[in-house]
Amino acid sequence: MRPFLLLASRAEDPAADGEHAAVLRYSGLGTDALHRVRMEAGPLPAIDLDAYSGVIVGGSPFDSSLPEADKSPVQRRVEQELAPLLDEIVERDVPFLGACYGVGTLGLHEGAVLDDTYAEPISPVTIRLTAEGRADPLLADLPDAFEAYVGHKEAVRELPAHAVLLATSDACPVQMFRVKENLYATQFHPELDLEGILTRIGVYRDYGYFAPETAGDVEATVRRGDVREPHRILAAFVRRYARD
Repeated sequence: MRPFLLLASRAEDPAADGEHAAVLRYSGLGTDALHRVRMEAGPLPAIDLDAYSGVIVGGSPFDSSLPEADKSPVQRRVEQELAPLLDEIVERDVPFLGACYGVGTLGLHEGAVLDDTYAEPISPVTIRLTAEGRADPLLADLPDAFEAYVGHKEAVRELPAHAVLLATSDACPVQMFRVKENLYATQFHPELDLEGILTRIGVYRDYGYFAPETAGDVEATVRRGDVREPHRILAAFVRRYARD
């Protein structure tokens, strides 16, 4: 089987390694079947998409909707290097699953409007599949409604007409969408379990997702979630797109 490519951009090792381990765990892939590139660590190497079964983009502390002047030099470099690769992925409809930061990358590429209108605090929320989501093969094993972990400062306010809305929630209308046949993005985190989100609460306590002094309350909130179903999306992505 050709491996899958994980494009990551978390600079903090506990968060980055936790994400990598979670994708391995819930996708069912072995370490030799998931090639990780940490985009924040250095220039993006040349990538031959034909060498991979599909591409997974992990989450990120980057906010795609920031004005260019407000982005860090690392974020600007990552976005500049990722842009031509994303052009090729979209043009060829290469299997793509973007988690959280994938909404910013794929969404902006396709003309979505992103801003802070539908930001969500770190918490478990109820995700509901749309009619199109219930019919999508990637979501066939999921119930019509399920809990998932979220935590983001920006979200899609308006999808382009050619994108298909697959999932929504009360506080954030665009929780998952598809472009073409094989390009997916989720606002929620399909890879996150309780251990993973507790790690991120510690790592990102000073990043503006919550007031640092409320970290204990945020931890208590996430512990009340029953987050199991979203993990099936990673396994379904691998089953559907793995190729020799």
